[in-house]
Amino acid sequence: MTTLLIVIIAFSFIFDYINGFHDAANSIATIVSTKVLTPFQAVLWAAVFNFAAFFVSKYLVGEFKIGNTIAKTVSLQAGDPLALYVVLCGLLAAITWNLFTWWFGIPSSSSHTLIGGFMGAAVAHYGTFSVVVAAKVIPIILFIFLAPLIGMFIAFIITILIVHISKRANPYKAERWFKRLQLVSSALFSLGHGGNDAQKVMGIIGAAMVASHYIPDLKAIPNWVPISCFVAIGLGTMSGGWKIVKTMGTRITKVTPLEGVSAETAGAMTLYLAEHFGIPVSTTHTITGSIIGVGATKRLSAVRWGVTVNLLWAWILTIPVSGLLAALIFYIVSHLV
Repeated sequence: MTTLLIVIIAFSFIFDYINGFHDAANSIATIVSTKVLTPFQAVLWAAVFNFAAFFVSKYLVGEFKIGNTIAKTVSLQAGDPLALYVVLCGLLAAITWNLFTWWFGIPSSSSHTLIGGFMGAAVAHYGTFSVVVAAKVIPIILFIFLAPLIGMFIAFIITILIVHISKRANPYKAERWFKRLQLVSSALFSLGHGGNDAQKVMGIIGAAMVASHYIPDLKAIPNWVPISCFVAIGLGTMSGGWKIVKTMGTRITKVTPLEGVSAETAGAMTLYLAEHFGIPVSTTHTITGSIIGVGATKRLSAVRWGVTVNLLWAWILTIPVSGLLAALIFYIVSHLV
């Protein structure tokens, strides 16, 4: 194993760890804001199910579809001595943008940051957009908009159904039950988060291993790679991400235990649907759309649309900004090696 490949793997695990604490808010924002669990209890709960997602993908799904998709978003040329630098520069750009958005409490997509960085560095190196595999990338771009809309629609329907079913229930008893159910719904969403996001780093490592001829193809990826990716995202989740928790849990709309159950269940269903089709989606986009769907059942003014519009701009800009940043980093690195 070459030194450069080892460096890429190390940075991949660093990105995975950052992804964990950057996106931890997605799994725990509602459960913390409704005071079902303390922040410390919540991150432990989410981390356990982030890692448990490995067993779901490995033994229930039977394959890592999203990892395969990520690895094939860019067509790296065999035998290219700079191919590994493309992967490294994409990772460095993704880490930089993730830390920037985390510092300012912007719930941007770690997934799209990674994809944008990978594509940006590849285009900078080969000088053409033809290296980007459109069949893999177009569905990813479409789901920037579709994932939150699907989450919003499902959350809206679930919330209306729950309110209708429980309208004659004792409010005190109902709230107590919904707090218990939030443990289940947040666990389901954390499973989706782990299964979706940890696989993205697997795809990057797999692409680097194939490019360096360490393995012949993605099917030969060693078992320690997926296990390490799921461990890294779990550890990152345990580190939390409190600035984004505040945005997701309180600034979009006020969330009750009932609404928390609806949002997390809708988000989980959207993530599982995307994983079934092997489409990498943003857990951030998904849960945000779900929270908006919940808020819209009360009245449209219950959603703080000013915050939501700002989030939308962050989502739209993530891929091009991280791509340009990766291209700049590759330009600098290519003149140093």
